Amino acid sequence: MKQTIYNVLKGKFLVDEGAAKNWGMLIFLASLALIMIGSSHSIDKKVQKIAVLNKEMRELRSAFVATRSDLMKLKMESTIIRKLETKGLYIAENPPQKIIVKE
Repeated sequence: MKQTIYNVLKGKFLVDEGAAKNWGMLIFLASLALIMIGSSHSIDKKVQKIAVLNKEMRELRSAFVATRSDLMKLKMESTIIRKLETKGLYIAENPPQKIIVKE
């Protein structure tokens, strides 16, 4: 048991007669590790991009809500009346009447 541990620590399994299959397995495991590292970096970049896009979306949504509320205030009848009074236009006291033309 003690000798086996020493042989593994010294790397004798890499230079023995059956070392070719050991090297193949080591290369396979190393390539899998590199693929895992690369994919985790890619995922981290995507997560950061998603966070930036979510922040931008919240900012745009708040700007949309503010603009919509400003528009609703501008469309109110009292606001329109106030703006027209400064230009000299007033609301008619009598409601408009429908004109019917008979031929």
